[in-house]
Amino acid sequence: MPTISMLIGGESRAASNGATFERRNPLDHSVATRAPAATADDGRAAVDAAAQAFPVWAALGPGARRALLMKAAHALEAKGEAFAQAMAAETGASGIWAGFNVHLAADMLLEAAALTTQIDGQVIPSNVPGNLALAVRQPAGVVLGIAPWNAPVILGVRAIATPLACGNTVVLKGSELCPATHGLIIEALQEAGLPPGVVNFVTNAPADAGAVVEAMVAHPALRRVNFTGSTKVGKLIAQTCAKHLKPAVLELGGKAPFVVLDDADLDAAVAAATFGAFANSGQICMSTERIIVDQAVADTFVAQLAERAKGLPLGDPRQGPVVLGSVVDMATVERCNALIDDALALGATLVCGGKATDTLMPATLLDHVTPAMKIYQEETFGPVKAIVRVNGVEEAVACANDNEFGLAAAVFGQNTARAWQVASRIESGICHINGPTVHDEAQMPFGGVKGSGYGKFGGQAGIDAFTELRWITVQNTPRHYPF
Repeated sequence: MPTISMLIGGESRAASNGATFERRNPLDHSVATRAPAATADDGRAAVDAAAQAFPVWAALGPGARRALLMKAAHALEAKGEAFAQAMAAETGASGIWAGFNVHLAADMLLEAAALTTQIDGQVIPSNVPGNLALAVRQPAGVVLGIAPWNAPVILGVRAIATPLACGNTVVLKGSELCPATHGLIIEALQEAGLPPGVVNFVTNAPADAGAVVEAMVAHPALRRVNFTGSTKVGKLIAQTCAKHLKPAVLELGGKAPFVVLDDADLDAAVAAATFGAFANSGQICMSTERIIVDQAVADTFVAQLAERAKGLPLGDPRQGPVVLGSVVDMATVERCNALIDDALALGATLVCGGKATDTLMPATLLDHVTPAMKIYQEETFGPVKAIVRVNGVEEAVACANDNEFGLAAAVFGQNTARAWQVASRIESGICHINGPTVHDEAQMPFGGVKGSGYGKFGGQAGIDAFTELRWITVQNTPRHYPF
């Protein structure tokens, strides 16, 4: 069981009052990690340290920032086994999921390194004679990144990589459910040689989260907040940011529709649905949650998908390779069991899987789901998936949009033009044609609409989010004034 530390101003720190909290393994409830339970003062100290480091880091040339971020990518990749062990212990994640996290997170650091020379501006024609007008992007200041537990390496790195590339300094607030996993990210950045205070790390007990976040957001030096997590908590973060006039990027919940049209390649659709629905036991914001299938191909598609789902290995990831590890807690099991009971009581058909008694949940498919059932609307965030049968494109689009969320979506159809038309009508920030809902690349504009949040991570969109756009002019000739 590791005991981890916070990092403030380049120094390892305990909580100022000495308090700690424990994270326990979801399967056997053994203590996985003991971590500092930060106070509001600790949060303010982390922002102070980042503010002190900001002028030097912001003035550092893009090549120097790029070199450090590349070193961090390699340092992080070298910790692959440590990440796998920490994720299995803290959240029950499989080795496959841990490996995917480390690979993509390292790529995110490399992409951030490439962005350091892509922070450009614009010359704007001025109506004033002799006036050179420029739109210039400059670092915003201190950025607070709040990352969740479900894709902890990917989302922990995403919270800080582009901000760092843009010349900001950062505070990462680790998840209460995986403090050691998030701590390994900080270790990699330290090993890469980032100057003290450029990256700071705070952990808090669950009960203290609100006070710690409020203290950091209220700090005058904090200029940006990015949060990935549930829509419920995202609304609280948005309210806090609004109160203090701090811009935020929010990537929240999802109920991703996976639309199978009547001309879909069913083998390809089944493979994508299996991956999208059951990667990390469905605990991904992009997870396929509603499988919307045209009635003409539904019987064949559901039978093939069920066969794939039944064969997915399930077990304790600490004991060997599995696809479905443990879900994060019994609350997930209880929520999913209740959704299964509700759907079956209202006429759904259990195709495979079923209710669980512990956090090892089997891949579960419910067919003939209707809007009357809770699972039609509510995010399961587990390996329990709804199949909705529709007749034709109009019903498919209406079903896909009949939800408060709008993060990821997918459409399968061999007539690409028709599939594109369907994709263009789906209300989501991301949509993949003939690909899975779970798809992330560091350079892409990632974010949702509706209840899935606002703002974008990745590539040029990330630069826009984590820099200030300023209008600066130079008057090169004598200027005429009216008086």
